Amino acid sequence: MTDAATPPADRAATPPADWAATPPDDWTDPRWRESALDWVGEHLGRHGRRVAGPVEPRVRPWSLVWRVPTDAGDVWFKANNPGTRHEAALLGALARLVPGRVLDPVAVDAGRGWSLLPDGGPTLRGALGGDRGLLPRWERALPAYADLQRAVAPAAGELLALGVPDHRPEALPELFGALLDDEESLLLGAEDGLSAEAYGRLRAHRSAFAEDCRRLAGSGVAPTVQHDDLHDGNVFVAGDGYRFFDWGDASVAHPFGTLLVTLNSVADAFGLPEGDPALARLRDAYLEPWSDGHDRATLREAARLAVRVTRVSRALSWRRALQGADPTRAEYAAAVPGWLQELFAPDPI
Repeated sequence: MTDAATPPADRAATPPADWAATPPDDWTDPRWRESALDWVGEHLGRHGRRVAGPVEPRVRPWSLVWRVPTDAGDVWFKANNPGTRHEAALLGALARLVPGRVLDPVAVDAGRGWSLLPDGGPTLRGALGGDRGLLPRWERALPAYADLQRAVAPAAGELLALGVPDHRPEALPELFGALLDDEESLLLGAEDGLSAEAYGRLRAHRSAFAEDCRRLAGSGVAPTVQHDDLHDGNVFVAGDGYRFFDWGDASVAHPFGTLLVTLNSVADAFGLPEGDPALARLRDAYLEPWSDGHDRATLREAARLAVRVTRVSRALSWRRALQGADPTRAEYAAAVPGWLQELFAPDPI
């Protein structure tokens, strides 16, 4: 973990107004690599550490990640593409708003979408190796995550100003309509894209979707940060609780949308059918922190609506993540139309 007295210069700065429109970095360019390594070395030096070996890269269309060995343990460098560049600024904000519940960055550069993080230790997935004991762990982790969301809610406007995408229920109908006009992202007519029939069904669904969003916006639950990809590989198990990481898909949204990916991933891991009591227990464990101001029936209905409309949020997140010319993006492009078609799938809870 980093020193609690991280110098102010290491913290997130407000990104420039045009940060989202800047061209992607060329991660294969030796000059870019040298610049990034210099940045890593500079900020490690401020903490009395130094790079102790070659970096180990992992590259995806949306980010480059280096495992950086140092003389005091590994750290992790991440460079985001333009579509997920808000993650760096968000990491800095979360470390300030909810210290101890996320990894405290060694350094962030919001403008360039760079972050340097300490090693977080074992994840939920790694700690239990897929054992069914993961379910009780989730029952404890989800209320902790809900508390994080509740603590961040008063700063939702600040997160929007930092460039975190706006997926609040009020914004989603317009975003959905614009996405339906993006035939390239929908792979309209392609083998792994939308058929003409599916496309027509989605366009006909716009009014019903807007009504779901209207009802969700009226639930009385404040918008806040919504991770949008919270599975067992994105939660660190710490001696004093849980820490949540990998915020590249995050948005400001109705908090309950989190349950879409979480419950789907749990159901897939254990072969649980729709409506399984274990999934209902996880939903209720997550909703419990909100029961101080809302009755449980209202919370469950809001969760059902949030899970449904967040399928559009997932499609939007994938479209952002695949911005750029990386040729490997084609391997993931079907996720955008795929998530839209999930609008007509049964609800997991």
